[in-house]
Amino acid sequence: MTLPASIPSPPAEWSSISLGPLTIHAYALCILAGIVAAMWLTNRRWRAKGGPEGVVWDICIWAIPFGIIGGRLYHIFSSPDAYFGPGFDGTGDLSLTWQIWRGGLGIWGAVALGLVGAWIACRRYGVRLSAFADAAAPGVLLAQAIGRLGNWFNQELFGAPTTLPWGLEIDASSPTFPPGVAEGTLFHPTFLYELVWNVLGVLLLLALDRKFTFRRGAMMWLYILVYTLGRVWIEMLRIDDAEMITLFGVEQRLNVWTSILLIVIAAAAFVMTILASRGRPDPGVYLTGRGAEALGSGDEPSAPGEGADLTGKDASDSVVSPASAGTADGAAVPDETDHDRGNRNGTATGA
Repeated sequence: MTLPASIPSPPAEWSSISLGPLTIHAYALCILAGIVAAMWLTNRRWRAKGGPEGVVWDICIWAIPFGIIGGRLYHIFSSPDAYFGPGFDGTGDLSLTWQIWRGGLGIWGAVALGLVGAWIACRRYGVRLSAFADAAAPGVLLAQAIGRLGNWFNQELFGAPTTLPWGLEIDASSPTFPPGVAEGTLFHPTFLYELVWNVLGVLLLLALDRKFTFRRGAMMWLYILVYTLGRVWIEMLRIDDAEMITLFGVEQRLNVWTSILLIVIAAAAFVMTILASRGRPDPGVYLTGRGAEALGSGDEPSAPGEGADLTGKDASDSVVSPASAGTADGAAVPDETDHDRGNRNGTATGA
C-alpha cells in the first residue's frame, strides 16, 4: 500500500453549493457543525452538573451571536490590511467586513464577547456563569476543531513550505497562494495541526475533569491554557497576512504574543482557582436564591451549598435576592408559570 505524499485541497467548487439564489458555503457549514457539536457536549455536561433542562439552548441564543460578532471584530483588527489597506492607508475594501463565509473569525474575540452574551443569559436564568463556562469549555474546543475544516475548504491559513509527506497542496490559481512561490509547492497544514491538537485537548479536558471535577471556572481557565499552548507554535508556522508586533526586540504575529500572554494568565488563574476551591463545597449551578423552584424546571439544586454564596464576590456569582426577582439589566425573570408554558411549547429543549 502506497501512502500519499501530500494532502490534497478540495476543488474550489467544493467551497460552496448554489441552490437557486441561495449559496451555502462549506466554511459556514463547518462553523455550524462545530456549534451543534459544542451544544450537544455542553448539554450533556450541564445536565451531569445538575443544571436545569433547556438552559443551555437559552444561553447559546445569547452567546453565539455575541461570539460571532466578537470573533469577526478581532479578526478585522488583527489582520486589518484587507479591510483598511496597509498601514491603514484607506486602500482596503470595507465591504469584506460582512463576508464571513470567506473566513476570518478570531477565537479570542469570539470567546470574550461570547462570555459577555453568556453572562447576560446566565443572569436572566439565574445560573452561575462559572458553572456554565466549566460545562461549555470542552465543547468550545471541539467546535474550534470542527471549524478548522472550513479553512481546508477555503484553502487558507496554511503554513510555510515543507517537504514533509503530509504537506498541503494549494491550487496555484487560488488567491491565497503565496506570490513568488513555485507551483506545486507543499505547505504545512496548520489547520490540520490545530484540529488534531484541539481534539486531543478535548479528550484531555474530559479525562482531567472526570478525575478532579473542576469547578468555579477552573475548567475554562484550563481550556484556555491547553489551547494557547498549541496555538503559540502553530501560529508561528503560518504565513498568511497578520498584524506584526515587536516586543523585547522580537517581531512576531499579534496572535503569538496574545497566546503567550494568555498562557501566563490562564496558568495563574487556574492555580489560584484550584487553591481557592480547596475545602469549600461545590456552590452548584444556581445563583444564590435562584434555585430550581425559581426557574420552574422541577430540578433539584445540584449541591447542598446552593443556598449560600460560596464563591466570593465574582460578578457572575453575585447575590440576587428573591424579592427583586430581577437581573443585572433590569429584565424580569419569568415566573414558574411562564417557564412551564415555554417548556410545553418547545422553547426550552435539551438539545
